[in-house]
Amino acid sequence: MKKHIITICLCFLAIAGLRAEKVYDAASYGVVPNTDADVAGLVEQMLAKVKAEAAGKAVTIRFAPGKYHFHPESAAHREYYISNHDQHKDRAVGIAIEGFTGLTLDGAGADFIFHGRMLPVSVVGTERCTLRNFSIDFATPHIAQAEVVKNEAEGITFRVAPWVNARVTEHGTFEHYGEGWAMRPGWGIAFDPVTRRILYKTGDIGTPVHQVQQIDERTFLAPAWKDSRLPVGTIVAMRSYERPSPGVFVSHATDTRLENVKVHYAEGMGLLAQMSENIELDGFSVCLKGDNDARYFTTQADATHFSGCKGKITSVNALYEGMMDDAINVHGTYLKVVKRVDDYTLEGRYMHSQAYGFDWGYKGDKVQFVRSATMELLDGENEVVEITPLDATVKEQGTGMDGAKTFRIRFKKPVPEEISEKAGYGIENLTWTPEVYFANNTIRNNRARGTLFSTPLKTVVERNTFDHTSGTAILLCGDCNGWFETGACRDVTIRDNKFINSLTNLFQFTEAVISIYPEIPNLNDQQKY
Repeated sequence: MKKHIITICLCFLAIAGLRAEKVYDAASYGVVPNTDADVAGLVEQMLAKVKAEAAGKAVTIRFAPGKYHFHPESAAHREYYISNHDQHKDRAVGIAIEGFTGLTLDGAGADFIFHGRMLPVSVVGTERCTLRNFSIDFATPHIAQAEVVKNEAEGITFRVAPWVNARVTEHGTFEHYGEGWAMRPGWGIAFDPVTRRILYKTGDIGTPVHQVQQIDERTFLAPAWKDSRLPVGTIVAMRSYERPSPGVFVSHATDTRLENVKVHYAEGMGLLAQMSENIELDGFSVCLKGDNDARYFTTQADATHFSGCKGKITSVNALYEGMMDDAINVHGTYLKVVKRVDDYTLEGRYMHSQAYGFDWGYKGDKVQFVRSATMELLDGENEVVEITPLDATVKEQGTGMDGAKTFRIRFKKPVPEEISEKAGYGIENLTWTPEVYFANNTIRNNRARGTLFSTPLKTVVERNTFDHTSGTAILLCGDCNGWFETGACRDVTIRDNKFINSLTNLFQFTEAVISIYPEIPNLNDQQKY
């Protein structure tokens, strides 16, 4: 009996300990909803005070429900190098969560509205942090939504949506603008106004909007724009190639969880995670604001993207729709061998203009080598003994690099003789590769593809609905020539998924509903699998 009483008392003490976690109300720091006030500066101050007081202990920051507005002028400014995005040295960050351990940020249903060009949320150098119950949106998205009102011999006449700020420049070019930015679209995505699906066999359409005539405040005639595939009523998301920042940026973080977070718009990806371990998304969605949302698009690029992560990536119970690229892409990044220094040392370089600046690996990491032209692996693995950036400085531990592109890497074992700058080889980091679990998600009405997986560890894709994903629903890939995104997959289970009209628009690597398609420039000379 005494033993049971002691056990019960210990349980109550444990529960009391859990409840003792301190809760900070954002309103106590002047961060209150449903005003037009800019809260970005107040949020930065709040995070600094809570971090100092928490001193590494688990805490919760709780917002009151309602709308909060963030502007770049008073926001935190950071130098982040973000994989698969445009590399801008200065980024205005709405909510910069840095160096916390055990933080829970609970929006309680809050709507975070961002203005201008901003990175809404960053999670950098953290451990065991949770973000939940809020949405991310922009007051003025950087995509100009327009409706085709006439399609005649003299060109296409289009009317922009009510929230679009539009004008004709002195040179006669249509321009969409907002707080601190302007965009001149060169192409777009065409949606059926009733089904909200991308029009069949349209893909990326050109939008030549030079020598434009303005008819009234929201209506324009583009004489050079002629496309018989666009009937009157078609909705066109007119856009550029820019992708400055994701909605949520996770870097050098461990055990990160996002619950019931919705990204309605971001100028890059919905979420980009790099060099992080164990990320769990439950109900993290990139989606419209309901079935009656006046918008037809969400993010400028992928819904979620994981570059050089490890541990386990989980994405469950999500809705991914209307984005201008894939629902998920999981990969590492090949360094191209640009110099053989000696038998133990190579120099490797990030090759794509949107994928550099962040750590590639560390001492003790396992690596392998691949021949770029044939994607053939060399036998055996090696180990990093030392890695040094040649064109950047190392930041504080766990926060990355200042713009590194080239690394000098010394290995434990001799490097095979055939590897040099003349032969065309890539280096793959095997340590920074994750397991993936992707389940109970809906992907619909998006551009490009459904899902991309390029990891050698266990990948499970089950009980998802792929509904008009444009191209391939599930792509297993590998590329050491263009984006330099690593492959190959070794252990993939695909089961109990539903596929509805994939391949309605043929984008890159989209030859089948499930496509196994590494990029191999010289297939004729390939000798090994």
